[in-house]
Amino acid sequence: MNATHDVLVVGGGLVGASLAIALDRLDLDVGLVEVTPPGSLPAVFDQRNLSLADATVNALTALDVMRHLRAPTGAIREIHASRKGDFGRVRMRAADYGRQAFGQVVVARDFGEALEARLATLARLRRYRPARFLGATADTGGCTIRIEAGGGEHLLRSRLLVGADGTRSVVRDALRIGTTRHDYGQTLLVARVRGARAPHGIAWERLTDHGPTALLPRGDGHYGLVHGVPTGDAEAVLGLDDAAFLARVQDVLGWRAGRLLEVGPRSAYPLQRVVADATTAPRAALVGNAAQTLHPIGAQGFNLGLRDALVLAEAIAAHPGDAGAPRVLQTWAQRRHKDRERTLAFSDGLARLTSNPSALMRPLRSLGLLALDADSGLQARLAGGAMGYRGEVPALCRRSAP
Repeated sequence: MNATHDVLVVGGGLVGASLAIALDRLDLDVGLVEVTPPGSLPAVFDQRNLSLADATVNALTALDVMRHLRAPTGAIREIHASRKGDFGRVRMRAADYGRQAFGQVVVARDFGEALEARLATLARLRRYRPARFLGATADTGGCTIRIEAGGGEHLLRSRLLVGADGTRSVVRDALRIGTTRHDYGQTLLVARVRGARAPHGIAWERLTDHGPTALLPRGDGHYGLVHGVPTGDAEAVLGLDDAAFLARVQDVLGWRAGRLLEVGPRSAYPLQRVVADATTAPRAALVGNAAQTLHPIGAQGFNLGLRDALVLAEAIAAHPGDAGAPRVLQTWAQRRHKDRERTLAFSDGLARLTSNPSALMRPLRSLGLLALDADSGLQARLAGGAMGYRGEVPALCRRSAP
């Protein structure tokens, strides 16, 4: 196995698969290194719920991914946010900004199946699976990449290597790019819940000392629940029977969304912030969680990662001939800098501010909620960010935008 590619993407998850699809539009020779074998999906495509911002939905529609979803999506038409122990709340409606929805909620597994169906239509894409990235060496013309596949080690050549292999990125380690890390001491418990009332397009978010608890409107008439707990309590909370677990969540949320009646299997995800010290190296780039893993408050993670991928495809298209040339990587990094820094600051700042248990913070947060609810200008900026229209965004994200 000795192949040469314009771009080799390591990681077939949310962002890596989306990047491969976007690059196919440029008539490039693209390789995709995936740990999972044919017929299987990466572990990231589980039962958690993904909030796709409006700009993300535009892009995925243009990339012909949304059409492959077999399960209905849940439109987020209204957002209601408050904090337990504080007064005030923020309520935003998409219709006030000329939109039908802020975004759509999809189950990660359904989305993974849609991406897989779209990848299967790409005639030029070469998929290495199951395969494992072992290392890479850059030179002036490209990268020599070592992978393990079929029981042996193989060498590949690519003008550009892209690490899209998640928070524990082996590509990032091989490039010797360091990280800045922060453990929030929180764990998100994720499940499907049924309420006495249908979601009706409303996303309910209740902030606490231990992270957010939210109900996201799914397309099947249920809610997608995320429930933040102290990491030290996560195992015990997971072990509660259904009635006790629902009572705990109901206590946090109150009765805003009505009575919660039923909960499905629960999964746990510890929350850490992992930010790469750099997103480029000679002949290489990091995208998605390999570049930055965010606190999920505000649901910015995948949306930010997709913008990484789409802007990289645009930078390659703007400088044809060599996908990994220094000017391509420099253009991409410059275009991504402001959006990345703003989103990182917003996510981390909001996570720390809303979970700060200090009694001194409560009146300040409450006043902030009241001011935000009353100030249409502030709300508009917040809504624009929630919909993915923060700063310079990729062209495909604006495809359906007025």
